[in-house]
Amino acid sequence: MSADRTIRIVALDGIPEIRAGDDLGAFIGNALGRTAGALPLGLDDVLVVTQKVVSKSEGAVVDLTGVVPRRAAVTFAKRYDRDPRQIEVVLREARRVVRMENGVLITETPHGFVCANGGIDASNVGPETGSVVTLLPADPDRSAAGIRASVRSRFGVDVPVVVSDSFGRPWRWGIVDIAIGVSGLQPLDDLRGMPDADGRIMHSTVRNVADELASAAELALGKTAGRPVALVRGATFTRGEGSIREVIIPAANDLFR
Repeated sequence: MSADRTIRIVALDGIPEIRAGDDLGAFIGNALGRTAGALPLGLDDVLVVTQKVVSKSEGAVVDLTGVVPRRAAVTFAKRYDRDPRQIEVVLREARRVVRMENGVLITETPHGFVCANGGIDASNVGPETGSVVTLLPADPDRSAAGIRASVRSRFGVDVPVVVSDSFGRPWRWGIVDIAIGVSGLQPLDDLRGMPDADGRIMHSTVRNVADELASAAELALGKTAGRPVALVRGATFTRGEGSIREVIIPAANDLFR
């Protein structure tokens, strides 16, 4: 971490509309080169890449024109003014439906994430808006690792990568960006057994560093500026081959299941 404990967040410029098969790592490398102050990369840098461009580059997109919704999807959509085709895709992709009422559909994804609409999104999908939705990447850790490898090969610096997405939270209005994939860093900072500033031993404090990085990056990226990648510089994190699976609470410990 920087000696002055300053954190900078730089939204990268010039990443074009991403389509299936595009080399996202190459586009990010180009953006690093053209964004003032991004280079040279350092050991306290982290790249945060939003899910939407990752999904589009990997072809994790569904054309709604060919989706035939089941009766339950049609009924739910008609009652709450939703698109029945999107509801159908959410139900198809779900490991389980957690709640489906009051116009809200919360599911558990195959990755183990519990979120609204299973992370399936119709916003910021590009020229085909209204007729396509994006799915979550099949393996966000692998996606992050691919981008990391591309940047390392081009610039000779091993920069950890976080793939982020917007999630809501129980009991609070508003969404925040969280990590759905990581490569090159440990997503959690387990402080249990360590003394706090007063010398008291902490028994339950585990920081989700990956989520903090994702949320910090979103402050620079925003939702409407068309900037899907940010460089976070100067944050505290631990390097390592972590996985987003580490942040998912096992069913046995889930008090809300």
